[in-house]
Amino acid sequence: MSEVRIAAEPRTEFGKGAARRVRRANKVPAVLYGHGDEPRHFSLPGHELMLALKADANVLLTLETEGGDQLALPKVVVRHPTRGTLEHVDLLAVRKGEKVAVDVPVTVTGEAGGDTLVDVQQTTVHVEADLEASEAELGAGATAAASTQQDVDADGSESDAAGEGDVVGETEAPKS
Repeated sequence: MSEVRIAAEPRTEFGKGAARRVRRANKVPAVLYGHGDEPRHFSLPGHELMLALKADANVLLTLETEGGDQLALPKVVVRHPTRGTLEHVDLLAVRKGEKVAVDVPVTVTGEAGGDTLVDVQQTTVHVEADLEASEAELGAGATAAASTQQDVDADGSESDAAGEGDVVGETEAPKS
């Protein structure tokens, strides 16, 4: 997940007219929610925000505010229906090491074979990311996978757990 630093100016005016004035200044009205705090209203630079969201829909934004830096994820992005410009952004406040849930876009690559049809029914996958738990699970999973590669049977002979029960053809004994 990429991280982008953006200067955020606090907004004191609200409503349709105030939002239009913000947009005329090439900025995007934004609201930051989360952690039980009161919603905070900001104006973000339009071009920088557009580039950040274009590169990665789940970009981690570091808002440089008067009260210090604040990490945020875009939750809802509203675009103009014909121009495609950013109209409004709802942001979700996050903290480092915090578990978050995001929708990751599914991208199909390559070419379909002859006489085939690719039907993508889901364009996104909902993912919950918890860094510490994932690292611990990956470490434990790698250890468990390595230990099950070769198990020792009760009679002391080694057997490959994945190949147990496979039929093996007869082989000639080595000539001495």
